[in-house]
Amino acid sequence: MLQSLHIENIAVIEKADITFDVGLNVLTGETGAGKSIVIDAINAVLGERVTREMVRAGSEQAHVTALFTRLSPAALACLHGLDLREEEDGSLLIQRSITADGRGSCRVGGRPVTVNVLRQLGRALVNIHGQHDNQTLLQPEKHVEYLDKLGNIAPVRQAYYEAYSHLCALHRALRAADTDEQTKARQLDLLTYQIEEIEQADLQPGEEEQLLQRRDYFRHAEKVMQALQKANNAWSGSEDEDGALSRIRTAADAVEESAALLRPLEPLAGQMQQLYLAAQDIEYRLRDAAESAGIDPAEQEQVEDRLDLLRRLKAKYGPALEDVQAFLEAARQQRDAIVQSDEQIRAIREQIGPAQDRTVQLAARLTQARRETAQRFTAEVVRQLRYLDMPDVDFQVAFEKTPLFSGGAEKVEFLIAANPKEPPKPLARIASGGELSRTMLAIKSVLSKEDDVDTLVYDEIDSGISGHAALRVGEKLRETAAGRQILCVTHLAQIAAQGHTHFLIRKTAREGRAYTEVLKLDRSGRERELARIIGADVSQINLAAARELLDKTKN
Repeated sequence: MLQSLHIENIAVIEKADITFDVGLNVLTGETGAGKSIVIDAINAVLGERVTREMVRAGSEQAHVTALFTRLSPAALACLHGLDLREEEDGSLLIQRSITADGRGSCRVGGRPVTVNVLRQLGRALVNIHGQHDNQTLLQPEKHVEYLDKLGNIAPVRQAYYEAYSHLCALHRALRAADTDEQTKARQLDLLTYQIEEIEQADLQPGEEEQLLQRRDYFRHAEKVMQALQKANNAWSGSEDEDGALSRIRTAADAVEESAALLRPLEPLAGQMQQLYLAAQDIEYRLRDAAESAGIDPAEQEQVEDRLDLLRRLKAKYGPALEDVQAFLEAARQQRDAIVQSDEQIRAIREQIGPAQDRTVQLAARLTQARRETAQRFTAEVVRQLRYLDMPDVDFQVAFEKTPLFSGGAEKVEFLIAANPKEPPKPLARIASGGELSRTMLAIKSVLSKEDDVDTLVYDEIDSGISGHAALRVGEKLRETAAGRQILCVTHLAQIAAQGHTHFLIRKTAREGRAYTEVLKLDRSGRERELARIIGADVSQINLAAARELLDKTKN
């Protein structure tokens, strides 16, 4: 249940706090006061699409916070399935922010979530019926969803869908395998050539990186050789000048000669000899480095040829060598599939028969379940419509057999005749706005008995309705709200009077700016608001009519 809603900087609402109750909560107000903005805010906090235009002019961001309590088992299952948890007291706090530049953030129980996660959870918490749902009712392809939902047919439909998908996969595999012999031969020749070309290259992991490093060395080898030669000359000496090694040897011999006469110099003489031996080792290593740094023209050519081969393979089979390897594996599988296609064709054809039979059987089960549900559905909808001031209505569910498709083996369409002695026709052809609204309310009332969502929102369900029909719609909303929560935006006093709780959406102007506030009305406030709805002004006559409406509903 939606216990409270905090709105901040949404359109003309600067700040509003609304505490909803169990039962029927009605929202009324002048046209343009902001009633639909409250519904937009609920949509936003439930993860539905928002735009930056929702942010109040002059504000950097908008916020909506919703507190839910008494979560249904279905809502809890959805919450836990999303790896989220309710509070210790069983409540759940949802927050959404929208910035003026179109960005935003979502939180569930203080934990950041994506909009998609919030949308999944929101649809398990609240069922919103807006004016666009009436248009959905005019789309025959949507009608089967109402039946499947009422009859809890989802398991049968899922089983059928899996069988149908498997059958389609077999047919696709058969078409792929059952190509003509010339096409097979051409494909096999091409695949064989491609496989051999890649296999002969004998690609090795990390090979390209090593080759590139070697080529880079070749490009800088001359500088390396010059540097090593310079080091050698400085260390070992040249024809014109002694090197560091010769000087170290001269110094070591001089110290050793002095140590023979001055014994305290013996440790230093030993160190000098060690230094000379280390200097000799450096000389050998410098010589080896200079010898190994030489360029082998044959090796350089091999490296360039190998890199050129790798470039050609990547140009043909993929941007990277990993893609070339993947292409090779795929080509092998295609080659094997062509070679084995005859066996595959036989195997697939052997599977198609049983798969077809199973799909047809499940389609028949699905059709039977829908027809049984349709009988109960039509009886319930007719009963609801007659209560909603359509006494002569005839509502039917028409079935048209079709070839197997993902949704079954039939098309389903709702037919209605609002007047006696008229044949039922599609809703789109005969239903007026008021009839369509009442039909949707009747269907929603029937489905609500099977619905696990505890909070329903009706945005202007009274479109095209007036008089006694409006009174019946209000009574039906109040009846449906028993044991659950309904939020209803309405322009009709007959419906507003049925509410257990009444909110007035009022717009005012201060300092040249529009402000909308949400007020929870007491009995006196309800009388004045109903009187305003009934007539052009709050006259004594209209007040008396308002009191009578409230007295009849015991509000």
